[in-house]
Amino acid sequence: PGRFDRRVSVQPPDRAGREAILKVHTRSVPLAAEVNLGSLASSTPGMVGADLANLVNEAALNAARRNHEKVSNQDFTDALERIVLGAERKVMLSEDDRRRTAYHEAGHALVGMLMEGADPVRKVSIIPRGQALGVTFSAPDADRFNFDERHLLAQIKVALGGRTAEEIVFGDLTTGAESDIQQLTRIARHMVGRWGMSRAIGPIAVLPQDGLSPFLPGASETSAATQQLVDDEVRRIVETSHSEVTELLQSHRGNLDSLVGSLLEHETLDETDAYAAAGLPRRQVAEEPAPPVVAD
Repeated sequence: PGRFDRRVSVQPPDRAGREAILKVHTRSVPLAAEVNLGSLASSTPGMVGADLANLVNEAALNAARRNHEKVSNQDFTDALERIVLGAERKVMLSEDDRRRTAYHEAGHALVGMLMEGADPVRKVSIIPRGQALGVTFSAPDADRFNFDERHLLAQIKVALGGRTAEEIVFGDLTTGAESDIQQLTRIARHMVGRWGMSRAIGPIAVLPQDGLSPFLPGASETSAATQQLVDDEVRRIVETSHSEVTELLQSHRGNLDSLVGSLLEHETLDETDAYAAAGLPRRQVAEEPAPPVVAD
């Protein structure tokens, strides 16, 4: 009695908020005339204040190492790459491993370039970073706070692109798709069990929800038959997506080989170079897509 109880939800900043935060953190940092904080804010969806402060710090360190008088666009680009993709590892890969990694990453990238609902591909690299031998970075043109079914299916298909490219080109599989499989399985299970995107289950929550609240109570214990139905639906979504990705990559094998050739030569391709190497135009995204995705 006599107390006020209030729940305050703090969401990550939108594009305008990120630009304002960048202005705060760059007040004492000399910036080159080419640096556009608005453009930089657009390329960092999902980042919060601490992430943006780290980005500015990394960019300033890059400029200091390169004896730049002012922090340039390239300093920011390399800093964002390090934060999102991870630091480079000094690993000597065999030529066979480099070629397989190139096809794996090119598979991710090509599906992202061709699939409706997928975010634009921003960078493709076969330089080992963190635990991955290569990475494909996709990011939206604008913030989005809701996910439609088409975009979720596109994420699943992009995650399947690397493994499928290996199947088509080499006829066998490696362990390199482990994180991709975990990612696509999680999305498919949430589509079926939490978001009501399966006709077999309907708009019913059948998976437990972490961090329960009065508004998101999650699901009560379900029967074994329902859990089996969830598993069947997840398998159906993934297998259907795999078939579509296989057909897509087979019909665009020339684009795949062209992108691989450029990756083997340059190791890292930015957005413009990646689309040019694949021989594909950059799709215009009319709607606001989701936060950035990294496939490895």
